[in-house]
Amino acid sequence: MRIRTTTLALLAAGSLLAAAGCAKEDDAPPAEPAKPRAVSPVAGCGKGSWTDPADLAPDRKPARCAPNTPAPRPLPEKRDLTIATGTLSAEYAAPLQMAVEKGEFKKEGLDVDLKVLPTPDALPLLAKGDIDAQWAAPEAAVMNGITSGFDIKWTAGNFSPDPRSKSGLWVRLKKGESTDHVPMAGRKLGTMIGKGSVIAYPMGKALKKHGGGLDEIQFQQLGSADVLTALENGGTDSAWLLDPVWRKVDGDKRFAFLGGQPQAEPLGGLLFGPNLLKKDPDAGVALLRAYIRTVNTYFAGDYKADEGFATELANLISTDKQVLLSTPSLRMDWEIRAGTTDRLQDAYRAAGVSKGDKVPESKAVNRTLYEEAVGHKTAGGHRTAKGRK
Repeated sequence: MRIRTTTLALLAAGSLLAAAGCAKEDDAPPAEPAKPRAVSPVAGCGKGSWTDPADLAPDRKPARCAPNTPAPRPLPEKRDLTIATGTLSAEYAAPLQMAVEKGEFKKEGLDVDLKVLPTPDALPLLAKGDIDAQWAAPEAAVMNGITSGFDIKWTAGNFSPDPRSKSGLWVRLKKGESTDHVPMAGRKLGTMIGKGSVIAYPMGKALKKHGGGLDEIQFQQLGSADVLTALENGGTDSAWLLDPVWRKVDGDKRFAFLGGQPQAEPLGGLLFGPNLLKKDPDAGVALLRAYIRTVNTYFAGDYKADEGFATELANLISTDKQVLLSTPSLRMDWEIRAGTTDRLQDAYRAAGVSKGDKVPESKAVNRTLYEEAVGHKTAGGHRTAKGRK
């Protein structure tokens, strides 16, 4: 998930709303609902290739197929696809780069171009079909865009943190404070993260646990190089520290870790626009098949334990190998949990960057394409493990 400032999120929402008005004037009458796509069993993707979306257990094991599966099913004609991403140097974006590097997209008949674009710039392009997919998250701007009428859906997850990770909210303790309960109301929070980012959700949870809320703290906008310095020298009271920055204060009794991203719940991944949702869903499934195969083959477990792969990965994302190894492997996860977009929208409302009715999950999430890629059929909607809707 790429961090965003509140201003950028709101500007993006405004541009989406304006563009939506123009789009609706030119749109043709709505087409008939698409017929359900045929789903067949996929070799190598058995029972463990799908988990119940309603399973929110923090120790849930992510879905997995066998390495090198699901096998490629090349499209009859080559497709050129563009995927926008906010960065190519972050570990969470590595599966996309590895899929390009290892030729996994090409095996499907896809020529994929990874284009670095900030979320506010990419969203209108995705909605108009000028790009095909976006590696991002259902931030406030995305949900506002869907409300305005854009056909954008979250179609695959990305990762959740390892239980050992302490990427998240850190606070400078005052004299006499216990790490069990740190009153946060009224404190300053130094961050690059805007209230419209998906991080508002875990941040809000951590703040409430310690006597505060998104509407009770003072956001202090800082550059990426200044967040840690301000926390250490007292320029700010708390900060959201990312991998591997949190390692600098871990073990220092002056600071306490209050919480991070929920385990086993991805908060970002692939967003599809109308090109892959409606015009060419075969290409959408092929893209997801290649992505899922890359995760199963290269990122299935503790991928940093493989010395050779760690070296390759560090070179691929242009980072120092020792820095890469200083934090645990991410838990790559292509699935989307039930209710995540509802919880995100609750956080946006609490932060004051979203108003009006909630976007229902059915308008924001599409699991059917990744389910098709692994050969999972869901009859009559997504069911719990006991078969209940």
